[in-house]
Amino acid sequence: MTNVLEYMENTVPRVPTKTAFSNGEEGITFQELYDRSRAIGTALSERGLSREPVVVYMQKHPNMVNAFFGVLYSGCFYVPIDEEMPVHRIQLIFDTVHPRAVICDESTRAHAEEMGCGDRILMFQELIGHPVREEVLREIRRQSLDVDPIYIVFTSGSTGIPKGVAACHRSVIDYIETLSEVLEFHSDTIFGNQTPLYFDACLKEIYPTLKFGATTYFIPKNLFMFPVKLVEYLNEYRINTICWVVSALTIVSSFGTFDTVKPKYLTNIAFGSEVFPVKQLKIWRETLPQARFTNLYGPTEATGMCCYYKVERNFEPGEVIPIGGPFRNTQILLLKEDDTLAEPGETGEICVRGTSVTLGYFNNPEKTKESFVQNPLNKNYPEIIYRTGDLAKRNEQGELIFLSRKDDQIKHMGHRIELGEIEAVTALIDGIRSVCCVFNPNKNKIGLYYVGDPEELALKAELKKKLPRYMLPHAVIRLSEMPYTPNGKVDRSLLKKRYIEDGK
Repeated sequence: MTNVLEYMENTVPRVPTKTAFSNGEEGITFQELYDRSRAIGTALSERGLSREPVVVYMQKHPNMVNAFFGVLYSGCFYVPIDEEMPVHRIQLIFDTVHPRAVICDESTRAHAEEMGCGDRILMFQELIGHPVREEVLREIRRQSLDVDPIYIVFTSGSTGIPKGVAACHRSVIDYIETLSEVLEFHSDTIFGNQTPLYFDACLKEIYPTLKFGATTYFIPKNLFMFPVKLVEYLNEYRINTICWVVSALTIVSSFGTFDTVKPKYLTNIAFGSEVFPVKQLKIWRETLPQARFTNLYGPTEATGMCCYYKVERNFEPGEVIPIGGPFRNTQILLLKEDDTLAEPGETGEICVRGTSVTLGYFNNPEKTKESFVQNPLNKNYPEIIYRTGDLAKRNEQGELIFLSRKDDQIKHMGHRIELGEIEAVTALIDGIRSVCCVFNPNKNKIGLYYVGDPEELALKAELKKKLPRYMLPHAVIRLSEMPYTPNGKVDRSLLKKRYIEDGK
């Protein structure tokens, strides 16, 4: 297999009328998906578009996924943008990719016009009515390679400018094949999607759906504010598989949702993006004792996920759930600061080697050279690895244990401190639901933000019992709710900026 579209082409003859993607109110079958994608691909090609970025600027809906595949049929690669993204960020993305075409729906058209897209706007409903030209699509496929890009998804950049990660057919196919083996997807899998469609995390549902003829439901975002209704949604559509960020899972477990309603059909739970607090994982496992739980780890620059750990034992408070080991056809190098391999128990930076390493940052050669580097262990021929900036070590069982980001490691009072360690200790205290630790380098002070029951003074007193003096936060700030980025991670940059501006 050399092209991800082969997944759909192999599945359509088997289950043409089965629902592929749905939001509960509107859905699309595999046959409809196939026919409309080919129409879009023909239309884009006849406009002279080839091997270039096409922005898909639509609301989260089955039609948006349909547009992705239409872009691929044209031989181009898609750049997903969501209607809820800030205008400033959208403009920065446009400035990076310089698209000649922007696919919109009725909910985004006016906004795209206000941003000056003008005659670059193509309406989804018009594209799907374009006649299919078999000879055009056949020639596009004949010239396509497995190293051609599929998409560009944007991650945050340290300079405030988003970085566009470009992934190709080969890396995505390798990822989906291995992920499907690890998580045991099949034709009866029913996914409940949580993440926005402009993040790579949605790959875990979109492409296995095509591969197996499964079904994905796009869960309405507002339901994550009402955990009981969220679980009722899972039950209504018999959703049996979820691949969610940790914060989405803890929203359910930390508010006693399972005392009211339990997921009836859920048997496969994968999680990632952040450390899952042991006490919250325990609640999930006790509620669903027959379900499989898998911890996934990986950066966007390695096609989403590159390590996994199947949770098959109990963890004690204070333990960290391993990220396990690499996927098939992937190697993890733990490199110390001198670029030698870390010994068992030693800390090193997670560096990814293999097909999962993406093509780099689109139109950003400087940042690409910083992170996509020659393997320092190989002096004989060109071999690119990705330096994640994440620190880890191997335990006695040889399992990888995530420690922190390199930039979360600070020097304070003569000690090297991992902010993640302070967070982990705080998370074990009764009544704590979410926590984020930040550092003000200007004043050399540590700040801790949290959501939970303990009063600030009470939490400070408790931390004095659990942390050495040099690790104690100078300020403990209680929040009514934790700020999150659009993909469900704690917004550390926002909290750090707030802490510095407050001068605490």
